[in-house]
Amino acid sequence: MSSPLPYTPSVEVVEDDEPHTIQELVATMTKIQEITYQDGGHAIRSVHAKSHGLIDVEVIVPDGLPSELAQGLFARPATYPGVMRYSTIPGDMLDDNVSTPRGLALKVMGVDGQRLPGSEDATTQDLVMVNGPVFSVPNAKKFLGTLKQLAGTTDKAPGLKKALSTALQGVEKALEAVGGKSATLIALGGHPETNVLGETYYTQVPVRYGDYIAKLSIAPSSAGVKALTGAKVDLADKPDGLRVAVVDFFTTNGAEWEIRAQLCTDLAKMPVEDASVQWPEEDSPYVTVARIVAKPQSAWDAAKSAAIDDGLAFSPWHGLAAHRPLGSVMRARKQTYEMSKRFRAEHNHVTIEEPTRTAA
Repeated sequence: MSSPLPYTPSVEVVEDDEPHTIQELVATMTKIQEITYQDGGHAIRSVHAKSHGLIDVEVIVPDGLPSELAQGLFARPATYPGVMRYSTIPGDMLDDNVSTPRGLALKVMGVDGQRLPGSEDATTQDLVMVNGPVFSVPNAKKFLGTLKQLAGTTDKAPGLKKALSTALQGVEKALEAVGGKSATLIALGGHPETNVLGETYYTQVPVRYGDYIAKLSIAPSSAGVKALTGAKVDLADKPDGLRVAVVDFFTTNGAEWEIRAQLCTDLAKMPVEDASVQWPEEDSPYVTVARIVAKPQSAWDAAKSAAIDDGLAFSPWHGLAAHRPLGSVMRARKQTYEMSKRFRAEHNHVTIEEPTRTAA
């Protein structure tokens, strides 16, 4: 593997009209939240609204990481409390048969160090991930176009969405049978109806990794969750079948995952501003930097939903300066996620704040 490139602010290039793009993203996401609030009387996230698992975990950073990996959160051995939230990407509460990409957000608590702007009073580090190695579009401007299309379908024709998803799953299955794959079909509802616990999740877009630059992933490592990779979930007449599968698993099972880092070694092959480019693993493989451990537990219930779905916000901008989010997609997330948090807090009359549990 080539040596990792050092981080410098020059790796980011802000477009002239980026502030306008971000304003439009904020307005579009607000529109989604306003529609779902009018329909349900409860404020939910503008993306990743529906949770399928809410898991209490420990994040264990080992001793002896090489210097290029012992950075930021992973700079010293420690055990941190944390929580993971599994979700799917739409901003409305759909039947699980409308099968879209899965999301995973991890909040690590009790993290000391210099903080990101807006996160100065917290001691958390958030990782926000999706189960694919790249973002669907290269930058925030392209994402705005996609989001406006999705906003127009919010709360529209759920029965048709379900039927379309079934058809798209069939097309995607046929495509994959001959070695192909369509990110577009998967995003529109063609994702296979598989267990969320068996997926590998990626930040998709880069972050600062202390002195370097990296993308991160979370992958199953214990036998029980590895066995769920690609495992089909029966969703027939089960609108919350993904959640049921997660709850059933954690009733009697614990689980472990690995946090992995892929360091940037070549900015031409591993661009910061184009989030749609997959960084080649033959040039820089994902390397394990920590473990996540969960015990058997109630993996979703009303109390947990109130505390985590309503009482917490996840954002890559909650964290250490050593893990500053990079690129236009990440820069746009700062204001859009803050807006979503404010909307939920104001309309649900709740306080959303960062938890303060300390590391062991």
